[in-house]
Amino acid sequence: MILELKKIMLSDGEVLPFTYEMSFSSTTVNGFHPFVSPVAVTGTVQSHAGSAKLDARVSFDFEIPCDRCTTEFRTHYDLSFSHTVVSSLTDGDSDLYIVAEEYRLDLDALLREDILLELPTRFLCSPDCKGLCPQCGQNRNQGMCQCVSRQTDPRLAVLKQLID
Repeated sequence: MILELKKIMLSDGEVLPFTYEMSFSSTTVNGFHPFVSPVAVTGTVQSHAGSAKLDARVSFDFEIPCDRCTTEFRTHYDLSFSHTVVSSLTDGDSDLYIVAEEYRLDLDALLREDILLELPTRFLCSPDCKGLCPQCGQNRNQGMCQCVSRQTDPRLAVLKQLID
């Protein structure tokens, strides 16, 4: 969605509300397509003395395998973002502001970047996920396996003989 901000940014106190849905179905995260619902977007752009404040809220369902036990799980995200939008920059404050060239802002690209940066780097089905047994592959959340839990590295077997 392209927001036309000329009217907003050239006047003071104007508010532009927006509501729409974006499709992230082709977006890949860790080799999977985890966005199982459209991303619902709501928000406003409000003018403030030659600039504008963008407030957006996104909501979506996300399904991906757990990084520890590989079981697929679904979670729901509700995220909020806020940006200050300006028509041009002067002193290199590019990290603090979003520039709307010719008073046009590509909201899809901005929110896509915000969402992907907000996602965790590790996806876990639960904070206390026990993962898989490294020997037999048993999901430890479903029960313990019969593997010996402590094996000595074969390269260190000579040192173990010294201790014994």
